[in-house]
Amino acid sequence: MKGPWGRMQDDTQAGTLAFGRWALFSCVIGVAVGTAGAGFHHAVAFATAARQAHPALLFGLPLAGLLIVWLYRVCDLARDGGTNLVLISVRDNAPIRFRVAPLIVIATTLTHLFGGSSGREGAALQLGSAISATIGRGMGLDEKDERVIKMCGMAAGFTALFGTPLAATVFAMEVVSVGVMYYAAFFPCLLSAMAALLTARALGGAPETFTLRDVPALDLGAVARVIVLGLLCALVAILFCRVFGIIHRFYARYLPNPYLRAFAGGCIVIVLTLLLGTRDYNGAGMQVIAHAFAGEARPEAFFVKMVLTALTLGAGFKGGEIVPAFFVGATFGCFYGPYLGLSGSFAAGVGLTAVFCGVTNCPLTSILLAFELFGGEGLSLIALGCAVSYMLSGYSGLYSAQRIVYSKLRAEYVARQSGH
Repeated sequence: MKGPWGRMQDDTQAGTLAFGRWALFSCVIGVAVGTAGAGFHHAVAFATAARQAHPALLFGLPLAGLLIVWLYRVCDLARDGGTNLVLISVRDNAPIRFRVAPLIVIATTLTHLFGGSSGREGAALQLGSAISATIGRGMGLDEKDERVIKMCGMAAGFTALFGTPLAATVFAMEVVSVGVMYYAAFFPCLLSAMAALLTARALGGAPETFTLRDVPALDLGAVARVIVLGLLCALVAILFCRVFGIIHRFYARYLPNPYLRAFAGGCIVIVLTLLLGTRDYNGAGMQVIAHAFAGEARPEAFFVKMVLTALTLGAGFKGGEIVPAFFVGATFGCFYGPYLGLSGSFAAGVGLTAVFCGVTNCPLTSILLAFELFGGEGLSLIALGCAVSYMLSGYSGLYSAQRIVYSKLRAEYVARQSGH
């Protein structure tokens, strides 16, 4: 029988071997996903510039929807679960095929080119996990390590687009089962994220950053105002998920044929865009988010964006919900925060992170996201807004495959499915 010294030597040797393996695997995943992510970033940027230069491209959205549906059917992915597929793949070690990667890039680029209201991070998560799962299979990893390497791909994909390695790492660990984190994945995910960031940066990718103006001092008045704003953001997060659920059920009930659904959804987006008289809600809307941090937002912007995004993604177009959630939170906070005595810019920062927290149920990710997007100023108050939103946003969420393991209100095991 080995004594304490022998066991310590065994643990040290095992740890050293694991460290070496994961250092190699993580760098490979980070470089591969970072390269693909940089290419995806440039493709979406090109599509956005082309759409802005040629507004008439909007009228091709219904045909783009038909093409996306056809591509997924031809590639035997007609029942593609999107980001939910990624979460299930990590939790249950379900297979995710490499063909998901090029398909999601093509489909998301088409969606942005023709004016669908969509983000891009959902595509980044699918891109990263599909590439990493393929590499993992080639390495002959066992079931447990396959799960970790998919999480590495998620973190790398998120970072390649947003330039936020800390938030991406914790998001990959936190989003699958809220309340239980796979700490064994911490080092591999973080190293993958950093490798992806360096790779994407070398290939011309630019991280997102925003500047908060007029950040209040930490005092009783600011605490009270942020608590109220956090409560309102929780209600906005619930509304966001409910709108998605209502529109998804409407499509499923009245337009069950995927081709008809995509064509009709594209037509609806065109009509609403023309009625609104602005193209601010087409694509990701990053320019509107930037204006919100400058203190400019319209009162209805947050609601219009969530409706158009739900109509776009529910119809079968691709992209993601997180950048639209940023849009919703930033514009809501910017316009309504000043009524509470907060500056529009600072309230946009609280709104962006608090609504993101409410719809993803990821409070730690939200705080790190605030740090990486805005810097450390006002972080305690922003974290407070996230905490309130997390607690009061209920058990709804953007991802039906997400599992909330512990109650938000007390130390109690609940194991509830998220969803809208």
